[in-house]
Amino acid sequence: MEKIVPIEVSARHVHLSKKDLEALFGFGYKLKKMRNLSQPGFFAAKEVIGIERGNQKIADVRILGPLRKRTQIELSLTDVVNLGIKNPTRNPGITIIGPKGKMNIKKGAIVAWRHIHLGPEEARKLGLKNGGSVSIKTKGKRALIFNNVLVRIDKNFKKSVHLDTDEGNAAGITKKGKGTLVINSKCKNQNAGGPK
Repeated sequence: MEKIVPIEVSARHVHLSKKDLEALFGFGYKLKKMRNLSQPGFFAAKEVIGIERGNQKIADVRILGPLRKRTQIELSLTDVVNLGIKNPTRNPGITIIGPKGKMNIKKGAIVAWRHIHLGPEEARKLGLKNGGSVSIKTKGKRALIFNNVLVRIDKNFKKSVHLDTDEGNAAGITKKGKGTLVINSKCKNQNAGGPK
C-alpha cells in the first residue's frame, strides 16, 4: 500500500523542563511563542540557547514548547560529530548556556530517529501500530527510500514525517516536502531500529 504524506525537516532543537528553563532564563520565566508547529499544541519559541561540549560550541539552538518533564536536546549526526560525541546512544553529557546561567545535563542529548506522526484512526486504517516501522519514498533528483521510519501514534497527532537536517539534505528537502508512505506486511510486524 502507498500513500502520499507530508515531510518536514526538523533542525536541531531543545525541549526544556520548567526547572531547567528557570536555571537558564531566570525564576518564573515564560517562553515566548514565535510560531506554531504542525503538531497541535507544539510551538517554536523566540528563545534560543547555546550548547557546548569541551571546546566545541553550537549557538542559537531553538527551544520548542511546551515545557517537558525532562530536558532533551535533539541533534543531527553532523552536530554530534562536530561536538566530538563518539556514541550518541549513550546519552553524553552536554552544557546548555542561557542568558542567566549555564548547566550541564548528563543525559538527554540524542540523535532523534526519523518518524511519522499519525492519529489512531488513520493508523488503524493503515494497519499500523505504535512503535512499528514503515518506509518513506521521496521523489526528485535526489530521490531516496528511508527505511525503518518509526511509527508514533497519538490522538492529537497530525499526519507528518519528521526527518533531521542530514536526512533532509540527502533527499534534497530543505524544510517541507512530500513522500510516499510504503507499507507491506513486513512493515506492519517489525519495529523500527531507533529509540521508542
